[in-house]
Amino acid sequence: MAIGEGFDALLVAAQRGEPSALGALYRDLAPAVLGYLRGRGVPDPEDVAAEAFVHLVRSIERFDGDEAGFRSFVFTIVHRRMLDAGRRARRRLDEPWDTFELAPAGPVAPAAEEEALDSLAAERAMRLLDGLTDDQRSVVLLRVLADLPVAEVARVLGKEPGAVKTLQRRALASLARALVAEREP
Repeated sequence: MAIGEGFDALLVAAQRGEPSALGALYRDLAPAVLGYLRGRGVPDPEDVAAEAFVHLVRSIERFDGDEAGFRSFVFTIVHRRMLDAGRRARRRLDEPWDTFELAPAGPVAPAAEEEALDSLAAERAMRLLDGLTDDQRSVVLLRVLADLPVAEVARVLGKEPGAVKTLQRRALASLARALVAEREP
């Protein structure tokens, strides 16, 4: 979701530390950030997201640019905090990276049927994403959930735009094959 015309004023207010502006940025970005972290299989996406937002608040005054650049700035922070959390987990060897539970999507409890369907959809999406390489998964999630253009995804991942395009093309082909295989008896 994009903030649009009011972004520049919101950014200036957030850089001054105004809680309402910081809250507005958080509300706009948190769903995509959590989706990215969940999609990457982070065991505790809320903790990593919280770390990333704390880092964002500490470094927001250094940012200079437009809304698209800001989204890239945020997802660069998120990606780095995710990598840091992975390194910490591997050092402890007691936190598996391949299992986690999805948190409820919102404050209102859905009906049991809706909750079951949402759970099945999330499980299916995770199963499909599991068939991708880490880089492919990152590219798909950053392009779709974070709505970042190829150049910004390249910046977040430290890759060339051509490599991002190739990863995206291969990921989408892999997802298409997996969907076809699901339909075949």
